Amino acid sequence: MLNEAIIACCERLFRPGCREGMPLLRRAAHQLPRAIQKCPVAMRYHSLLVSIAWDEFPERDLMTPYRHQPIAYASFAAACLVKINQHFTYMSQLHEYLSEHPQLARLLGFAEDLPTVRHLNRMLRQMPNTCFQFLLDETVRLLQDELVSRVPDFGQAISLDTKHIIAWVKENNPKAYVSDRFDAAQQPSDPDCRVGCKRKHNFQTPATDAQPASSTAVGEYYWGYASGVVVSKVPTWGEVVLAELTQPFDCADVSYFHPLMQKTEQRLGFRPRFGTFDAAFDAFYVYEHFHPESDNWQDGFAAVPFSKRNTRRKTFSPDGAPHCEADLPMHLQRTYMNNTSMVPHQRAVYTCPIIGEQDACPIDHKKWDEGGCVHRMPTSVGARDRHEIERDSQLYKNVYRQRTATERINSQAVELGIERPKLRNQQAIANQNTLIYVLINLRLLQRVKAKLAGG
Repeated sequence: MLNEAIIACCERLFRPGCREGMPLLRRAAHQLPRAIQKCPVAMRYHSLLVSIAWDEFPERDLMTPYRHQPIAYASFAAACLVKINQHFTYMSQLHEYLSEHPQLARLLGFAEDLPTVRHLNRMLRQMPNTCFQFLLDETVRLLQDELVSRVPDFGQAISLDTKHIIAWVKENNPKAYVSDRFDAAQQPSDPDCRVGCKRKHNFQTPATDAQPASSTAVGEYYWGYASGVVVSKVPTWGEVVLAELTQPFDCADVSYFHPLMQKTEQRLGFRPRFGTFDAAFDAFYVYEHFHPESDNWQDGFAAVPFSKRNTRRKTFSPDGAPHCEADLPMHLQRTYMNNTSMVPHQRAVYTCPIIGEQDACPIDHKKWDEGGCVHRMPTSVGARDRHEIERDSQLYKNVYRQRTATERINSQAVELGIERPKLRNQQAIANQNTLIYVLINLRLLQRVKAKLAGG
């Protein structure tokens, strides 16, 4: 009892939520105060969160005089993980839950009075996303440490996909009257969301909100955001979220590629050999990123289906010149820089190889009388890879099957509330999305440890 009193006295010396209140989450279960050990809810969350290096969490200076007593970023992040795990929609529900479980609040670093609901909402809107990205760094590191010796090719094959997020605005409610529902010039109450288009066969709407997408225009257009996620499947164990990014919905899918791959390689410490994507990522720089250093496709490639804009598969001569439809190597006329593309790159112009040398085209091409066919393509090796990859090979099919990993992660994210957040701010939505993926990784880490402990 004396030790309990000393600990409680020390905690009161610090402001509520100060960084010094967090070491409880870093202690072993038997080192926790007796009152916390007797609380099953607190111990359940201690088991979930104890592995994270909370003492290294990027924290603000809590000794600076604030108008209100400061809440440690680490305490708030841990509390938000509790909120998501409990499937709470609003901060008021989290506040009530922590009030009903004071030992859990104490474990998270709230030494005395809980912050107000308004203050918690403000922190979610204003807290830097880099703090939550630290947690994702930690979960990837912990999973890699646990699995790399048992799964030597951990992270060598990745899948990238995006998940739509419906903004909490009346324009997305088909029962609400709006004169021009999807006029991009008329911004809804959420100042950061953007209108975008989503194909119906990829769209799923919860039955509890409004009406199904199949019976309304919301199935094609809506105001909102999208979350891009990179996932790696670990056979017999599960799926690991390696990187994520939230943007307004008017951003193209390919805009997620470079920032997500950069973050993925940073966390893994190497570049994955294989990547699989849907047809929206059928771009030369995606193939170039995974181009093998040797001529052996076993060393890596990007598994991406042809997009609808492609009508035929091209072949090439040994020097890299594309063949025309008559299967003749075309002539390189000139190169130029395309600076208007999302990724500036060099392009080449190839012309008919027999114009001026023969009187007719062997296949009677329709453009023969106009000077022969002309072909423009990037000079990048990725532009050639997208045509030369053997999409009918068993290796390609095995890699492409990894795409189901993102579908399973998206399914878990939907179950945790990613699709219809009750928030009206991109920063808050981005922060919550990151925490959702952190929780998914933490749950996997728990399963891994339990399985290893059980032999």
